[in-house]
This record gives sequence, C-alpha cells and structure tokens, in this order.
Amino acid sequence: MTRRTIRPARPAAPALLLAVALGLACGAPAPALAQFGPQGPPAVGVQEAARRPVTESTEFVGRVEAVQRVDIAARITGFLQEVVFREGQEVKRGDVLYRIERQTFEAEVARTQANIASAEAELTNARVALSRAQELQRTGAGTRVTLDNATAQERTANAQLLAARAAARSAEINLAYTEITSPIDGKIGRTNVTIGNVVGPTSGTLATIVSQDPMRVAFPVSQRQALELRDRYASRGGADAVQIRFRTTDGRLSPQIGRVDFIDNQINRATDSILIRARVPNPPTGNEGDRDLIDGQFVNVYVQGVEPVLAITIPRAAVLQDQQGSYVFVVDAESKAQRRNLRLGKSTPEVAVIEEGLNPGDKVIVEGIQRVRPGQQVNAAPVAPGPGQPGAPGSSPGGGAPAPGGSASGSAAGDRPAAAGNSPASAAPGGANQGRAQGAPGGAGASPPGAPAATSTGNPGTSQPSAANPPANQSGTAR
Repeated sequence: MTRRTIRPARPAAPALLLAVALGLACGAPAPALAQFGPQGPPAVGVQEAARRPVTESTEFVGRVEAVQRVDIAARITGFLQEVVFREGQEVKRGDVLYRIERQTFEAEVARTQANIASAEAELTNARVALSRAQELQRTGAGTRVTLDNATAQERTANAQLLAARAAARSAEINLAYTEITSPIDGKIGRTNVTIGNVVGPTSGTLATIVSQDPMRVAFPVSQRQALELRDRYASRGGADAVQIRFRTTDGRLSPQIGRVDFIDNQINRATDSILIRARVPNPPTGNEGDRDLIDGQFVNVYVQGVEPVLAITIPRAAVLQDQQGSYVFVVDAESKAQRRNLRLGKSTPEVAVIEEGLNPGDKVIVEGIQRVRPGQQVNAAPVAPGPGQPGAPGSSPGGGAPAPGGSASGSAAGDRPAAAGNSPASAAPGGANQGRAQGAPGGAGASPPGAPAATSTGNPGTSQPSAANPPANQSGTAR
C-alpha cells in the first residue's frame, strides 16, 4: 500500500497580500494580469522587381606578360669596357647598353682591308695575262693550253677578291658588335656582368629588357565558364563585345581598359581550362616612369560587357539561402507571402541580378523577412530604395551593375530604414531588441498608421507606446 504525503500549500507572498489588501481598502481595482490580444498580419516592406541596365562582370586571376622580352647577350668575345645604362631605367631602341674593347677588332678590319688590296692586285695581273693569251690565240702564235690556264687564274684571283671583301665585311660587323644596343623600347633590369669581365656568346644573358606599353594579361578560364561567356556574348559580337578591367594587388582599380586579342586553341588537360589573353594599355603614372603593370605580376581580371544589358534586379538583402538554393518572398494578389526560387546572375553586396524566378512588377519582401512564413497573410507597404540600390535617388543607371571585387553576400535587411506604418521597433535579426510588435493593425496594442514606431524598452519581446502617443484604451500588452 502506497502512502501519500499531502503537503500544505505555500502561503502567498506577504508583499502580494499586502498589495491586494491595500487595493481593497482603497477601493481600487486589483492590477490586471497580462492579457494576450489577437495577433494581426506582420508588417513588411516590399519593392517591385524591375528591369534595369546592369554591366555583367566575371572575375578571374591573371598574370601580366610583356609583349616583347629580350635577353641581351654578347655576340663577340672580348673584355667589357663600359656599362652605359642605369639599372631599372627605360631605354629606347638603338640606345647603347655595353661597350667591349675595340682595338682587336679594329686591327682585324685593317688586316682584311689589306687582304682586299692584295686580292685586287692579283686579279689585275691575272686579267692582263688572260688578255695576252687571247691575243696570241687569235694570231695563231699561242696554244689553247696557255689560254685555258690564264682564264683559270683570272677566275681564281676574282674569287679571292670576293673572299677578302667578305672577310672585311665580317670584321666590320664584329667591330660594330663591340657596342651592344637595345633592340626594343622597354625597361631594362639589372646587369649580370661588370666592367673588366670577358663576355662572349657563351656568357649567357647580360641583362633583360621588357616592353612596357602595351602589356598583356593572360588568365585561365575554366571550361564551364568559357562556355558561359561564349553563350552570353556570342550574339553581341563575341570577343569584341567584351572589355577587360583589372585590379592590382593593392586593391586599386586601374582606369585602363583592355581588349581580348588571343584565345588558345587547346584546353589544358591538367586544369581543364583555356588560356585567354588581353592587351591592356600601360602608360606612365609618375615622373619616374612608374606604371601600373609589371611583367610577371598577378592581377584580378574582370571580364565585362561593353554595353550594359537590361536585367531584373532586387536588393541583395531580400535574397535568402537554404538547402534548395536562393529564394525570396513575394506578396501575391491576396496579400500573402509566397516563396519564389531564384537563379542568380552576377550580383553585388547591394544588388542581386535575377536570371530566373521573378517577373517585372513582382512585389518582393525586403524588410521584415524574418517574420514571414510561406502562405502567411502580411501587411505590405512599399519602402524607398536604400543608398546604392537600384532606383535610389542619385544612383547611376548602372546601379545594379556588379562592382569589381564585390562579394556575393548581402547586408542585413534591418540595416535600412523601417517601413512606414506599423513597422516593428527592431527588425534587424540579431540586434539588441529581438521583440516584434504583434498587435493587430489599428487595434489594441498597435500604433496607428503613420504614427512613430514604438519605443523599445530594451527588454526582448516587448515594446511600449511612446509617451507622446499614449493609447486611450489598452486592454492587452504587445509583446
């Protein structure tokens, strides 16, 4: 048999009993306990989806290449006499860079000139002998053998003269090689040899010169992205409809615009990508001849359309994510929130470009999204576009264009001004006040349309009317 123990009820708190007793004694009604009134549709802010001009942009990582690159080398062997240039300076075509000692090569030129004079004398003598043999042959006093020998000697002397002249020309060329000049306009690097060293064809590279303007930017594009770019711009002119912008490693966007001049004819099997190369102007940016692009430099490349296109755009903060992908809530004709799955284009932190899922004129919920459920009745009110959003006052026609370097993440919906009317005091998720005003519009516990928003008490889940607008009869408490 189970024994039950009955405990006496805990006596009421003395403070509460005292308050009730005083109230009864004074004839005042007892304090009303919290009452919950009917909850109305949540207030949300909406914007219409509209077609606006946007500039499509795709980002890649590229490497800068010089159009021309020359490794300077000595063509003759000799002692280096002088280094004329300053390391790192820009040089012009024909500028002297190195000088090799000339005395040996000047002497070689003089010797070949002497050989030419000797060969000319031999040729003159051979021609005289040939002329004499021909005269004797005509008179019958000479023999055929003598004429043949004279003819051969004349031809041999002529060949020797030609060889002497060729040797002299070679000696003059070698003498000219004692001055090493720049074959292109560009910037020269450091010298690998100093004065007094013996240089020659086997000495390797003395210095390297790279051209400066224009430059090439080569960047690999995955096969999937290459097909997307081809389909996107094929009807607009292909590569002619694309312009190239780039951002240096310091985060600065260059004002120069490049054009695609080469697309490789093979796919890299190791990376499944194709190489695209663009030619970009690279003018000087300072008094010292500094330029934005340097050979071998990494840059962020942005492939953009030359002309903007019309695309449906909405504020980026209105786009939500789950396992099914991107989606938004729209308000239908019955003032109910409906889910719409999206396929996004190239978006920015402020603007989302919609490729599929929305139609122009759809009312997209951009504020109060955290209180909305699919099929739920809502109290929608239009909101003004925020700074940087499409349609905002003072925004450019391409306000929806993706800015280079922009990320795909959007700002919180609560960062913009709340919608007019019965907007909650704290709409930003994760803010200091997590409460929401749930009073029925126009009823108990709700602010009248157009009135200032309720003042937050700092207590999550509660909001109180401001002192300037006290409610006449408040039977419930908004929470």
